[in-house]
Amino acid sequence: MEAESEPYVRLATLRQLHQAVADLNTARSLADTLQTVADGIVTGLGYELACVNLVRADGDLVVAAFAGNSAAEALITGRVGSRSSWERRLTMGRAWDELRFIPHTDGWILLDDDVPQWHTDGPDPRFEDEWHPQDRLYAPMYTTGGDPDLLGVISVDRPRNGRRPGAWGREALQMYASQAAIAIGNARLRANMQRALVRLEREQQALRASEESFRQAFEYAPSGMAIAEMGGDQHGRLLRTNDALCRLLGRPASVLRRYSFADLVHPEDIGTLLRTSAEGGRAELRLGRRDGTYLWVSLRNSVVADTADGPRFLLTHVEDIEERKRHELHLAHRASHDALTGLPNSAELRSRLGARLCERPDAEAGAPDAVRRDPDDPPPYGYEVDPAPGGPYDHHVHAVAPDTGQDDGAKGLAVLFCDLDGFKSINDRFGHHTGDAVLIEVARRLTTCVRDGDTVARLGGDEFVVLADGLGEADAADLAVRLRNAIIPPIRVDGRAVRVGASFGIGWAACGMTAEEVLASADQRMYVEKRSRSKVHRRAG
Repeated sequence: MEAESEPYVRLATLRQLHQAVADLNTARSLADTLQTVADGIVTGLGYELACVNLVRADGDLVVAAFAGNSAAEALITGRVGSRSSWERRLTMGRAWDELRFIPHTDGWILLDDDVPQWHTDGPDPRFEDEWHPQDRLYAPMYTTGGDPDLLGVISVDRPRNGRRPGAWGREALQMYASQAAIAIGNARLRANMQRALVRLEREQQALRASEESFRQAFEYAPSGMAIAEMGGDQHGRLLRTNDALCRLLGRPASVLRRYSFADLVHPEDIGTLLRTSAEGGRAELRLGRRDGTYLWVSLRNSVVADTADGPRFLLTHVEDIEERKRHELHLAHRASHDALTGLPNSAELRSRLGARLCERPDAEAGAPDAVRRDPDDPPPYGYEVDPAPGGPYDHHVHAVAPDTGQDDGAKGLAVLFCDLDGFKSINDRFGHHTGDAVLIEVARRLTTCVRDGDTVARLGGDEFVVLADGLGEADAADLAVRLRNAIIPPIRVDGRAVRVGASFGIGWAACGMTAEEVLASADQRMYVEKRSRSKVHRRAG
């Protein structure tokens, strides 16, 4: 059960992590950003305590934010640790990529240095990877652009599961530290730019000095910056871009002045861009590069207003988030797909199946929002409902199971439950390595036999499920035969040919059923088929 629940735990943790990263960009000030960084460790990454140590102008590090323990926060917030003591910590212990872990067996020499720290009570570890109360884990944060400099250090304590983080947890902490560094740098940049804009409005006599300050902040910003027109026929046209944005998009400034962001954005993201441009604020979308590829960016708009004439232009900050998006997609794929075969796993299968089902009203009982479709209409065939606009099933076409035993042309969502015959004996006789190779090959054969848009998932063990929409009774039976015929040819593993058979049960997804009920129905039919085939074999013997 623990192994089966792991994808759910990871998916929940991933969602919390995504929310924590998103919260980094909503803080209004540097102080809010620092506290949000600390809070995100506690709420999103599963640690009980988190401390953000920020590098000061003199090089020493000050405790700028703390989360998880109000007493410890009052004790150490604002205290300073020397740069030399911190550098010693960041070279001790074990290097986990960019993270630094100092076990309690090595950290005793740090008890008397000048770095602000707290101590927690607790029993000694009972097993190898259990967290000790005096273990230390640090995540350094570095500036982006050019030669990276140390921006600060996040220190964490007491994982809620009581164990030292594994590979997935380390990767999540390191990615979060990277995004936290960007958010802190952006907060500093925004604060500088806002001060420059205030000076422009309030100090007319210092206009030239303020313009120069703004120009330098704009031109030499490590991330992309742009100024665009707001309103009129040329709304959205880029008036000015910095070198960082030109490099990011692979286009010179003279070329970018011919475009607006609407010309560069991915077609699927145009709605997001228009909402952001109209309201100001932040969005994540894709911008086109000169080579035809698209790059994920974080885009933040600030409306710069004229006191007499209203909004005049948009100041846009563009940050490259391609690497973070790849991390998110990688983590999401790991949480929703089977590690061995690469197929959607049990959780993803139930999610896709559940997305097609709803609580269907009874049309024959006179439900006012149900309309019976003619059987001769093209698929999908069923009951169409149109509840209040914006509802979860607005313009939803119900999934309806064809009548069993009748081929009246009705089409539905077929659920084929597949159980491999003879797989256990292969595992017992030749070992799990051969068994894994058989599962991988079966997954490949199943995938090549279905249509684009169909789903092949591994439910667990030697059980697979195929979701195929728009099939009738005969179509589903033919598909089961094709899949069985694809599985039974010999599979060669390490020079040895092994065979497995397959039993299929065909169920039908219908609105009003749950995903579990649909899978149980297909499983039962597979079991009935397997018993029937077993009786035929015994009589033949």
